[in-house]
Amino acid sequence: MENFVVSARKYRPQEFDTVVGQSHITDTLEHAIEENQLAQALLFCGPRGVGKTTCARILARKINEKSGANDDDGFALNIYELDAASNNSVDDIRDLTDQVRFAPQVGKYKVYIIDEVHMLSTAAFNAFLKTLEEPPAHAIFILATTEKHKIIPTILSRCQIYDFKRITIEDIQDHLRKIADKEGIAYEDDALYMVAQKADGALRDALSIFDRLSTFSQKNITLEKAAEVLNILDYDQYLNIVDFAKDNKIPEVLTAFDTIVKKGFDPHVFIAGLGSHFRDLMMSQNPQTLALIEVGEKTKQKFFDQSQKWSAQQLIDAIEICNFADINYKNSKNPRLTVEIALMQLSSLTAGLEAKKKSS
Repeated sequence: MENFVVSARKYRPQEFDTVVGQSHITDTLEHAIEENQLAQALLFCGPRGVGKTTCARILARKINEKSGANDDDGFALNIYELDAASNNSVDDIRDLTDQVRFAPQVGKYKVYIIDEVHMLSTAAFNAFLKTLEEPPAHAIFILATTEKHKIIPTILSRCQIYDFKRITIEDIQDHLRKIADKEGIAYEDDALYMVAQKADGALRDALSIFDRLSTFSQKNITLEKAAEVLNILDYDQYLNIVDFAKDNKIPEVLTAFDTIVKKGFDPHVFIAGLGSHFRDLMMSQNPQTLALIEVGEKTKQKFFDQSQKWSAQQLIDAIEICNFADINYKNSKNPRLTVEIALMQLSSLTAGLEAKKKSS
């Protein structure tokens, strides 16, 4: 039995041009290396799972390749990684500064990557200041952090700062497509979109979900299976409930809600999601706002079709009803009733209109 390698490690980029969604960073670093304008202290900031450590390792290798350390052994001797989360004392930093004084045996540069640098103690930061301000010519420091605001200003002022951004849903989805094709995994585009949306801009999280979903679905990733693994309500359930509400079918709406609760879903999450659904329907009515909906293309078409059955004012009223229930849910002595009242109100929004149609 072969050891399984998670996708985040198996497909970790080895070159700048394969890093996803950070071209503003990778292009700058490549140009800096080519033109020999790379600062000796760099700070990589940004959310988790967006490529900070990956870019630091690629940069370290590129620097050594340019300086002549082309073989793996030479490269390995010239890169040092320190996890500041577990090595955050003054003594750890002093050990590091003692090492910095020695020139590399191969090539021109030693590269020091300090991950989670915000975890260093104040005393450790202060001990590091002088080395960071006046590093030896052969030393380059790459600091990485998810919490830039925790780093003292005197450290920030000594670094060239690179802000990594959250990766867009479309970029994550496209990357998942490529991996699925390489691994021979069948998939629905909307399912990958849901995974990308759930990852909240972190590619590593998306790849972790993708691995779990691939195993669960036996390499056939569908929207239904994605919703089940992620324990979220899929769009079809909201679409069905809204159709019932449009037709004033209160019993069917309440029964559908009861089924959802019995599956273990939180009623509070449900009503908040229903409010978001009505918001998406509102956005679907106008071509200018259609791009504001973060769903796959097939689902977007379903939203558009359903939105045509409601007037703009009805959708505004529906959003207000859901928002009111969402706000008052936690303070209610009977929170389920709060949601059920909201559902009955939603199912009555078009009642007057339907009565007029019948009378005419």
